[in-house]
Amino acid sequence: MANINLLPWREWERERKQKEFLGQTATIIVVAIVLVLGFGQYLNTSIEGQEGRNEFLTAKIKDLDQKIAEIRELRRQREDLLARMRVIQELQGNRSVIVRVFDQVVRTLAGGVHYKKLEMEAATLSVAGVAESNNRISALMRNLEASEWFASPNLRSIKEDPQNQDYGEQASTFDLSFVQVNPATEENQEEDL
Repeated sequence: MANINLLPWREWERERKQKEFLGQTATIIVVAIVLVLGFGQYLNTSIEGQEGRNEFLTAKIKDLDQKIAEIRELRRQREDLLARMRVIQELQGNRSVIVRVFDQVVRTLAGGVHYKKLEMEAATLSVAGVAESNNRISALMRNLEASEWFASPNLRSIKEDPQNQDYGEQASTFDLSFVQVNPATEENQEEDL
């Protein structure tokens, strides 16, 4: 006799395969969720690490900016000090020159002339004075020209002063300018040529 299976095995097999499919799908979904969460956690950790490095770099950049500002300030102070040192060295070097200039001013003064005002701006000396006569002013200018410490005497104005009590009717007031030169510097420049 033939064996006939009348049990609903096909339905059972379909249910088993469906349960197996649902289990595999659930497993895949769970694995996918775990992977997504793990990858998200990895990205968050990487972002936090990078933010920490960025904060560290920002702090170091601020420190370097402060050091750069300090260096700039120190350089400015250094330049100020060097400028002061140059001025002091110039003054120290010119101390004897000023004495020589005053000595030469007295030595070049012609008889019958006296100064009312003497000003020096840079290397230019300006003199206002009274002379006994125009010849005395000419003698003064020749003396200035002959001096190795002065050059380029320039008579800017001359006026008769007949009311002058010191020198009488032929007296004149004058304004004169001339340039102070340093003979040692000129000799050094000539030697360099």
